[in-house]
Amino acid sequence: MDIPDQRGRTVVVTGASSGLGQVVARELQQAGAHVIAAVRTPAKAAEFEAIPIDLDDLESVRAFAERLHADGRSIDVLVNNAGLGSHTRQLSAQGFERTFAVNFLGHFALTGLLLDLMRTDGRARIVHVGSNLYRRLKTGLPLDDLAAQRGYSKGRAYVASKLANLVFGTELDRRLQAAGSPVRSLTAHPGLAITPMNSDLPGRGARALMAVAQAAIGRPAPRAAIALLYAAVSPDARPGVFLGPHLRKSDDRVYADALVPPADDPVLAERLWTVAEAATGVRFALTPAGGTRPVTPSGV
Repeated sequence: MDIPDQRGRTVVVTGASSGLGQVVARELQQAGAHVIAAVRTPAKAAEFEAIPIDLDDLESVRAFAERLHADGRSIDVLVNNAGLGSHTRQLSAQGFERTFAVNFLGHFALTGLLLDLMRTDGRARIVHVGSNLYRRLKTGLPLDDLAAQRGYSKGRAYVASKLANLVFGTELDRRLQAAGSPVRSLTAHPGLAITPMNSDLPGRGARALMAVAQAAIGRPAPRAAIALLYAAVSPDARPGVFLGPHLRKSDDRVYADALVPPADDPVLAERLWTVAEAATGVRFALTPAGGTRPVTPSGV
């Protein structure tokens, strides 16, 4: 896609050391943006200004946000891209199932802690990365079992975390608009991306199935990142829909798909928000008419 001139803009991209995040960060930097790579290992993102963050440790998320505040940064775009899919049940530093903690809870906390740094010129955006697989999760979200004590499935944990991102991103935009904030919150997905995460699967059978799927509908990272870039900078991108490609792998157009259950459930959105605030200790301070004000988290 043709990326508008990004000179003078600052973009924060989580997971910018590899895969989709690296492509998004590189493309925006080449268009003139100053990119802050929020990564676990800064040495792996040396082409950007790399600041360490560990999304499965809420104290690390807080430290990252405090550093940007101390440096007096302003942010034009926040791309909540980083993600993982753990083969076995693991716990985050605060005791939550790690996939849900990294893919959703860490990004929820980061967004809330950086919200007052977003510019108010009408162009600022927050992009949340979901997955079209959310349609398969008919049972909703495991909000009463954040540690996955009642059973763990890698696939279900991953899809639940991506559904949470979609519900969160949509609900955040609703709340921003209600508060009169000019910041927009958009959701996007890459389709089936050919990245290291999708190739690192346990078992010969799983790897064989993924190879077949990638051959049929997979997109290399530079093409899979188009929808994320579109959500981040296109003047035509809008919230309230799910931005991404359709299955035909030769078609790189970005489609705006309507949300379907369970992603469009307002009751689920309210409950997810309440649970996430309690789990992270971060509350989004949205004022009714003045946009945003600094967030004062209650602790993690």
